[in-house]
Amino acid sequence: MTRVSVHGEKWLIDGVHTYEGITYQGINIEGLLLNSRMVNAIFDDENPYTRHIWKYPDTAEWNPDRNTNEFISMLPEYKRYGLTAVTVNLQGGAPFGYYRLNQFREFMKERGMSGKDSEIWEGLPSAESQPWNSSGFNPDGSLKLEYIRRLSKIIEEADKLSMVVILGLFYFGQDERIRDEASVKSAVQNSCEWILTSGYENVVIEINNECSVPKYEHEILQPHRVHELIELVKSIKSDSKKLLVGTSYGGNTIPENNVVKSSDFILMHGNSVVDPKRISEMVEETRKLTEWHDMPILFNEDDHFEFDRELNNFYCAINSFAGWGYFDPGEGAGGNAAFGDYQNGYQLIPVNWSINTDRKKNYFNYLAAITSG
Repeated sequence: MTRVSVHGEKWLIDGVHTYEGITYQGINIEGLLLNSRMVNAIFDDENPYTRHIWKYPDTAEWNPDRNTNEFISMLPEYKRYGLTAVTVNLQGGAPFGYYRLNQFREFMKERGMSGKDSEIWEGLPSAESQPWNSSGFNPDGSLKLEYIRRLSKIIEEADKLSMVVILGLFYFGQDERIRDEASVKSAVQNSCEWILTSGYENVVIEINNECSVPKYEHEILQPHRVHELIELVKSIKSDSKKLLVGTSYGGNTIPENNVVKSSDFILMHGNSVVDPKRISEMVEETRKLTEWHDMPILFNEDDHFEFDRELNNFYCAINSFAGWGYFDPGEGAGGNAAFGDYQNGYQLIPVNWSINTDRKKNYFNYLAAITSG
């Protein structure tokens, strides 16, 4: 089994530093975790009024197993370019882009979608809720078996390739699919126990995507209390083994001391960072926090792609000894709702997981240049 661990600010796989001995333009990348956001690799939608939105253009239906299998088939290629980790979420992530509620209603209306407005949003408490049901948890926090089956296939293929899976548990807009705070804790407990008892050692935990975004319904998923769930993960053991854990913050946001104190690693996002130098500032500011202790820092979401420029977000991250994560939202960024065209991006459903666009090619070629030294 592939085993991920940390020592100080460096990541190790099977006891060996990632990218051992490699430098890029004089920058040491040994011990970094270079990654890509692939959060919808186990996506499905249980809402009968929205499920058909995600249909493939060549089959006119949505197929979650096809989505996962096509992702798995690309993992060896990603690895060949030097990718070491992927982020996958049990509650998915923005398959319709950065939509607004009125945009989604208009989208449904224009296409003559079935279902009354009250049916599409049935049982959801907030205007920030996502009407599709892409949660891998039942309301009581128990795991949905089909999600776990697809996730197992990904983890096991990543294991064969000595790759790490950053497993996100919760996503805003879907967290309200879980009944209450006790059920949130049960979801954490069940997830971690399943990973540990399955013997997977190439998985680390991201409690929730962007805890600082003010859209989470459950208080324990918000910045001032999310450290309680980090501590819960650290308390769960099997045969003396436990999981490494942290949580991510929104774009251009550094973590708070309560999370820094509890975490095994720090996750940040580079969205909204206009000047690449700000990436370096975020890393420096984090290391100056009063509760800082030596641990890895990595960005696991950044939608900036100026890889041909001397300074870009990826370069500034590794130059500050922080890992960097590619986030390709297709056309779904910048406040625009978008529909997956099975060509662009790695998040809009249906996803084309191949390296098929200029943006994807530019990223993977840059990644290969960095990781080959």
